[in-house]
Amino acid sequence: MGYEMIVGLSGLGCLIVLIAIRVPIAYSMILVGGIGVTLLSGSAIFMSQLKDLAYIQFSIYSLSVVPMFVLMGNVASQAGLSKDLFRAANAWIGWARGGVAMSAILACAGFGAVCGSSLATASTMGKVALPEFKRYKYEGSLATGTLAAGGVLGILIPPSIVLVIYAILVEASIVTLFMAAFIPGAIAVLFFLITIAIYVRIKPNSGPARDPIDKKEFWSATFGVLPVLGIFGSVIGGIYLGLYNPTPAAAVGVFMVTGYGIFKGTIRLPEMKLSLYDTAKTTGMIYLILLGAEMLKIFMSRGGVPQAAAEMIANSGLTPMVILVLLLVALIILGCLMDSLSMILLVIPFFWPVISELDFGLGEEELKIWFGILALVVVELGLITPPVGMNVFVISSMAKDVPMRDIFIGVLPFFGAELIRISLLVAFPVITLWLPRFLSG
Repeated sequence: MGYEMIVGLSGLGCLIVLIAIRVPIAYSMILVGGIGVTLLSGSAIFMSQLKDLAYIQFSIYSLSVVPMFVLMGNVASQAGLSKDLFRAANAWIGWARGGVAMSAILACAGFGAVCGSSLATASTMGKVALPEFKRYKYEGSLATGTLAAGGVLGILIPPSIVLVIYAILVEASIVTLFMAAFIPGAIAVLFFLITIAIYVRIKPNSGPARDPIDKKEFWSATFGVLPVLGIFGSVIGGIYLGLYNPTPAAAVGVFMVTGYGIFKGTIRLPEMKLSLYDTAKTTGMIYLILLGAEMLKIFMSRGGVPQAAAEMIANSGLTPMVILVLLLVALIILGCLMDSLSMILLVIPFFWPVISELDFGLGEEELKIWFGILALVVVELGLITPPVGMNVFVISSMAKDVPMRDIFIGVLPFFGAELIRISLLVAFPVITLWLPRFLSG
């Protein structure tokens, strides 16, 4: 084993230790990457790279979509879109047994389509739906488990910030990834609804039915959600139909959501200033992580770690499908320790070179798309997996009367549904690839 490899593996070990002791992921990657490049190439080379690296990294046009989608999500939260979505969904199916929980899932899916962030989806929908769960005396574990699991829909249903970052990392088409994510996202919604239906039949008192609302309230809620559906259709439909690229689509979304909030009276100057501040803070955090990931990638490439990992796995004698499953299991384990964006930035530079060398009977572009959706679905799982389970902690901070143990019990049925969905997506790549093939063909 050469000097470069020893330094590379030592750096990887140091990175894991820093993450384990809760040093922010961006600082961990910058520190390890900077020291590693200095040890392998000298301080002059490191300082020369550092001079240009931030500009080269952040001047990528595709990255401009990140602050726009973040801003759209923040303005949507302030504008009250979540309330309109939940009110409409509750009017449609809230009368059924477990209907309020099903309404929360549909509202999470709708808000995720505008927001693109799982944590924001869980937090925003928690504020809206928790009072309704208490009002109709829903079991605490079902209520909180539904909201924690529903939040993960924000990361997959387009637009998704994590999906954009993955596309940039592997040089894939953002538009094609958005197309590919639609059917897996719809399957997630369907499986979650089925999970709730089964749960409330096994435990009838966990999600009692409520009386149907009158026709006036039904139509009021239905018409109230039409602008939200129009915004989603304008943004995602425009991308799918090729009317505009993701960045202009996000700008259209920001304009429409802001106009909707001003019309409703929910967006004024204080709300707009808060949205801009939150956007700047979130975008700055994402960009700093991206810079750290690039520095770490340079260090690891010079140390030969990704190349050695790819060669070792290629020579292991395992079938491509077994290797894929092992990598997905590793992603689930890592998802217990860190947030989704950090995990994608950390592992994709290691995992993609391995996957790209395997034969799955797909072209390189389709392999990028299929593996990206699989990775994202598994990352979703980490958001509701102990001991971290970021969505669980978000909901726990809002439902202080429900013990953390009960929340994790509540997400277990949804965890099982996700495992079934992952198995289907692994076994049948056509589920992911059909819509991109159809729309591009």
